[in-house]
Amino acid sequence: MDYQRARDLTAARRTVRLPVKNYLPPLLTALDRPDRGLRGILVTGTNGKGSTCAFAVSGLAALGLRVGSMPGPALQEAVERIRVNNIPASRAAYAAAYAEVDAAARRLSDPLDAPAFRAAAAAVHYRRVGVDLAVLEASAGGRDTAVNSFDLGVKVITNVALDHTDLLGDSYAEIAWAKAGVVRDGDHVILGELPPEAARTVRQVLAEHSGLTVWRLGEEIRVTEAPYAATAHERLVEVRTPLGIHHDLPCPLRGAHQQRNLALAVAGIDALRERGLVPDFAEDRLRAGLAATTWPGRLELVHPARLDDWTGSVLMDGAHNPHSVAAVLPDIVRMTAAGPAPALVFAVEGTKAADEMLAELPPDWPLLLTRTASSKAADPDHLARLVADRPHVHRAPDTHAALRHAARLTGPGGQIVVIGSLTLVGETRTLLGLPPG
Repeated sequence: MDYQRARDLTAARRTVRLPVKNYLPPLLTALDRPDRGLRGILVTGTNGKGSTCAFAVSGLAALGLRVGSMPGPALQEAVERIRVNNIPASRAAYAAAYAEVDAAARRLSDPLDAPAFRAAAAAVHYRRVGVDLAVLEASAGGRDTAVNSFDLGVKVITNVALDHTDLLGDSYAEIAWAKAGVVRDGDHVILGELPPEAARTVRQVLAEHSGLTVWRLGEEIRVTEAPYAATAHERLVEVRTPLGIHHDLPCPLRGAHQQRNLALAVAGIDALRERGLVPDFAEDRLRAGLAATTWPGRLELVHPARLDDWTGSVLMDGAHNPHSVAAVLPDIVRMTAAGPAPALVFAVEGTKAADEMLAELPPDWPLLLTRTASSKAADPDHLARLVADRPHVHRAPDTHAALRHAARLTGPGGQIVVIGSLTLVGETRTLLGLPPG
C-alpha cells in the first residue's frame, strides 16, 4: 500500500454518523490488541487538548521515554497524526500501519469510520516501533471517541465550552457528560477550569466510578507566573501538584491560556509518576523538555513572512469556536499593537457558531472572508451576511486569494492575522512555505 492509498482509506470514511459511536473495539480485536499494555494520558475537553498533549509529550520525551501521540487534525500532512516523541511517522511507516489495519478491516463485517482507522493505525505503529507511553487526544466526543478504547489510566479534561453542539448537545451539562465519559474505575483524573454547570455534571459522572484519584486545577493543582520572563514571549511558571512544586518551568507557547495547559500536562506527568510509570527525574530535564515544546498554528508568528512579492508578518491561530477566539484575542491584539491595524483572514466550518466568533474580532480591522478546501467550509457569502453592518469586509474564493488580498490591504511590511479553522491555518502554512509540524 502506498501513502496516497493510506490517506484515501480515512478520507472515504469521513462521514459522521449520528449518534456518535465508537467503532474501534472490533478492529482492535482483529489486530490482536496492538494497544495491549499501553498506558499514558488521554486528554479530552473542548479546547487546549493539542497544546496540553504537546507539553506532556515534550516533557516525557526529555525524561528519556518514547511517547506515542496522535494529534488532530493534521494541518498539512496526514503523517502528522501518528508520532513518536513528536516526530511524525515516515510516509512508508504510515502506509505500512494502514495496510495492516486495512487487512484486518476486510475480515470484519462491522461498520468502521475514519477515527477507528486512525486510532488503530496509530496503535499498530506504536506496537511496531515500541513506545513506553502514549499521550492521546480525544476527538470531538469523549465517551464515544475512538481512543477511549485505550485504557491509559490518566485522564485529563481541559475545559468545557459550547462546541460541536450538533454532535454532543447544546448545553454545558450534555457536553461535560460526553467529555467525562472517558473516565474508568481506578483512573487518575485531572480537571481543568470548568463552568459551574459542567463541573456539576462531571462530579456526577465521577461519583459513578470507584477508585479514582482526582486533581483539580485551582485546588490540588496550582499554577502561578513568575514576575520575570525567560524570553521576550516566554514566561516562567510554578506548578504545584500533590507530589510537589515544580519551579521555573518555561512556557514557550504564546498566550496566557497556555500556562493552564502546561499545568495540566505537568500534573499528568506527576500522575504517571505516582503510578510508577515515570521514574523520578531531575527538574532540569523537565524544564528542557517543556522549553522545546512547539505546536504549530497556535498563536504562531511568522516574521518575516513571504507570499508572492509581499513581505510582512503573519500571525496564525486555529481558534475554531467562540471560546477559543475569546481566549486568544487579547494576545493577538497585544502582539499586533506595534504597527498599523492588521488584516484579518477568516474561514470556518459551517457547523460552527461563526456569528459569535466574528463578533469577537476587532470591528475596525479589515476582514477577509474566505473558504478552505474542506467540504465542511462555510460559504463566504453566508459569513458576509453575518457581519453586514461591519465596515471593511471583503470576500475571497480561497485561502491564497484571501492572503493576496490581505497583503495588498496591509502593504509591504504589514500584518496579517489568520484565524478560524485549523484547515485555514494548514493551508496558510503551506502557502508560506512552512514544513509540516
